[in-house]
Amino acid sequence: MRSLVWIMVLAAMGWAETVESPGRAVRLEVNVVEGRVLYGVSFGGKEVIRPSALGLGLEGAARLDSHFRVVRTDRASHRLNWKPAYGERAEIPDHYQGLTLELEETIAPQRRLTVEFRAYDEGVAFRYRLGGLRTVTVGDEVTEFRLAPGASVWETPGAQREYRRVVVDRMSGASERPLLVELPNGLWAAVGEAGVEDYPNIHLAPLRSERHSLGVQMLGPARLPAGGGATPWRVVLVGARPGDLLEHNYLFENLSPPSRVIGTSWIRPGKVLREVTLSTRGGREAVDFAVANGIRYIEYDAGWYGHEYHEASDATRVNVDPLRLNKDEAYRGLELREVIHYARSKGVGVILYVNRRALERQLDEILPLFASWGVAGVKYGFVNVYGQGWNRWLYQAVEKAAAHRLVLDVHDNFRPTGMSRTYPNLLTQEGILGNEGFPDADHSTILPFTRMLAGAADYTFCWLDARLKNTWAHQLAMTVVIYSPLQFVYWYDRPVAFGSGDWPGMTWFREVPTTWDDTRVLGGAPGQYAAVARRSGDDWFIGVVANNAGGEQALRLDMLDAGREYDAQLYLDGDGPKDIRVETRRLRRGEEVRLQLLPRGGAAIRLRRLAPSQ
Repeated sequence: MRSLVWIMVLAAMGWAETVESPGRAVRLEVNVVEGRVLYGVSFGGKEVIRPSALGLGLEGAARLDSHFRVVRTDRASHRLNWKPAYGERAEIPDHYQGLTLELEETIAPQRRLTVEFRAYDEGVAFRYRLGGLRTVTVGDEVTEFRLAPGASVWETPGAQREYRRVVVDRMSGASERPLLVELPNGLWAAVGEAGVEDYPNIHLAPLRSERHSLGVQMLGPARLPAGGGATPWRVVLVGARPGDLLEHNYLFENLSPPSRVIGTSWIRPGKVLREVTLSTRGGREAVDFAVANGIRYIEYDAGWYGHEYHEASDATRVNVDPLRLNKDEAYRGLELREVIHYARSKGVGVILYVNRRALERQLDEILPLFASWGVAGVKYGFVNVYGQGWNRWLYQAVEKAAAHRLVLDVHDNFRPTGMSRTYPNLLTQEGILGNEGFPDADHSTILPFTRMLAGAADYTFCWLDARLKNTWAHQLAMTVVIYSPLQFVYWYDRPVAFGSGDWPGMTWFREVPTTWDDTRVLGGAPGQYAAVARRSGDDWFIGVVANNAGGEQALRLDMLDAGREYDAQLYLDGDGPKDIRVETRRLRRGEEVRLQLLPRGGAAIRLRRLAPSQ
């Protein structure tokens, strides 16, 4: 009610427009009051964003955030369903109502600013356009996200750090995006950005001028070309429960340009095994293990061309780093092209890691060279992020890799903003505190509602390592909870460690897909638990992860086809952390599955749809 009163007051003071999403779930209010542009957002009649200011700060010029009058408005209606090359769902709805607001200053030099707004049922997005100006540099934004008192956020100070729940006014500083917001009226929201390509990234920080509110912190200036240009989209996902945000994270892809890669049949998602011996023998063993266990790629990690941090290391030559030579003489010597040929003969691709130092010096040389060797992809390591120049460099490097039909994994601090739609050869990226950092189970329950809203994350699964904090069933479940078209499995494990055994966990890893036709969140909340169901063809895979305390969870299978029976295989916590109990059942739509999860435990379930006669 208070939000409606504010809207009525603002409308009486100046110009006002309302945009409703196609299903009328989201309402966007845009006002120009005393020369300032304000916007507000509600969902289902409840307040999400209070009237908040918009504008830009330009280097060497006055701020562009006030003394405006409206000179033109345009409305748009868009309804399109599109099919990605791969993803968390086979088809993506892109439905919105739009408003473009053209503004002009009422004082000299009468500069113009255009703001584009879109209202989706999943949330809202807006961006700025500058036109009719000489080359300009945007130094900061006036973009605000004003929230109700008592709003909390799940902040993280870095792309590979843990999360902490805190009220907005007690944030420790700027936080990575997307930033999950818990509103006191029970709604959930996430603030992020989409389509970042030739622009610096942002972080989100508490406003100094307004309590309970967030502002944009640009990580470097943005130089826009003569004649103007557009900023990336600022995005607010909204939902009645945290799982709604994960189900609707395709909004970031909708706000990114369509694919620029012509012909994508060569882009093959799949699982990948890291080869840690940097040897010919180890590579051949990795290939044989991959064939036997449904793994599409092996990857030679840092050290195959010398010390990755040395500027003199040459990524055009195979020269194993002496510091990484295997102690076992049988695993010394690397004939890389022999391994690549052997892998290709077995239907397995080879991915090569290259550190940013060699990438920045040799990119245009190594990409065609790797393609001539028969390499399937590259993992870009320790790339520079955040600044406009480095974002531009990275996406040019992604585009160049596509020209040579090389799939990509970008490691370390890079986080996605939907641009895998534009360059689908960019299969995954890190930007996450992954399993090789051995986070606890609380962290696992937070990730699907925070980091995973942005898109694919390379989680680097560990299995046999003694440092694991969570149960094996929890580990299996995370392959569904964490989406990554290129999914590393057995990160620290060598094939010889498994012997000839076929443990239950290996069966799951062998069968679980890495891309999906549908994604549903069956329940959960950050810090408590997460239950994610994903469909591949007719079959469903469910991952359920407990927090550090564990407990009982009940899942309703409302996503199954009505009138059909499913053969369910359940991988459950056993008597200890490294013990798995396997059960089989017959289940139908609407049935409830009750799970008793150990502390730091989990459950992984595969549901095969049976033929009517079975």
